[in-house]
Amino acid sequence: MGPRRTFHKKTQRALSAEVRMISGCQDAQTSADVSNVDGFQLPDPAGREGGACTSSLLKVLYEDASDAKLDLTFVELLTEMRDVLSEKGFDQIPQLTSSVKVDVNEKFGFGGDGDGATKRALLVGINYVGMQGELSGCHNDVINIKDYIMDVHGFLEENITVLMDDDDHESPTRENMTNNYAKLVEETVAGDAVFCHYSGHGGKLKDDDFGEEDDGYDETLIPLDYLEAGQIRDDFIFDNLVKPMAAGATLTCLMDCCHSGTVLDLPYKYVADGSSEGMKEDKGFNLGKLLGWLGIKPEDISDDEDDSDDE
Repeated sequence: MGPRRTFHKKTQRALSAEVRMISGCQDAQTSADVSNVDGFQLPDPAGREGGACTSSLLKVLYEDASDAKLDLTFVELLTEMRDVLSEKGFDQIPQLTSSVKVDVNEKFGFGGDGDGATKRALLVGINYVGMQGELSGCHNDVINIKDYIMDVHGFLEENITVLMDDDDHESPTRENMTNNYAKLVEETVAGDAVFCHYSGHGGKLKDDDFGEEDDGYDETLIPLDYLEAGQIRDDFIFDNLVKPMAAGATLTCLMDCCHSGTVLDLPYKYVADGSSEGMKEDKGFNLGKLLGWLGIKPEDISDDEDDSDDE
């Protein structure tokens, strides 16, 4: 078996759920805000401001839904998002990362459509009200996303948790964010669909795990109380949301924040830059770390088993 098939086999063994993340930019890029979302032609936007990533994604998805087809592929979704962003003067490049080697020509969807399956969502919007670096559109992003997943994909209000710093919802503190990640893991079973949306600041911190990160930095989410409680590193998200997610479940994440390209630390990547032909192994992904976390020795996974379904 060649090295690519070996990589594929080992990641499939180590990660039970299918996890996909759409990010609005690459790790080295910042994610822009939009002062007026009218140009994105959303059906009923919650306000004038919003994130460029969330707004472009919703514009593309609503146009697809209006045709009553829901047949956009992953590559079409990301390519059209890139085109919308470019037309409006944004240079950020959307990308898809995944725990499995997704065929980017498959239809985009959340899963959870089988009998007895539940669709759950955790939506986090942080405007950092009254703080340095205050944002203005993250609450609107969450409200617009919530409307979309309920109206088009059948998510129920009772299965959607919203965290926002607006005094009306549970506060998006580090504790509340991480506790809700843990709750999703605890409640989800095979066949379920989970959707996590984050709109807020993203950051980078010096890698504290001795060279795990290819660029030397961990990507982070920045909760409301980050000054006291700290940022949420990609390692933590992987260890507490991605890794323990139930086998047979589908987890889809939308990260509308700066430096978000690999904030879930997933092994496969597709960049909508116009030159990528499909999903490839992320050369910066640390497979040895992943196997170590799960107590698996590389030699315990045979390289010569049947690989007929790999590619």
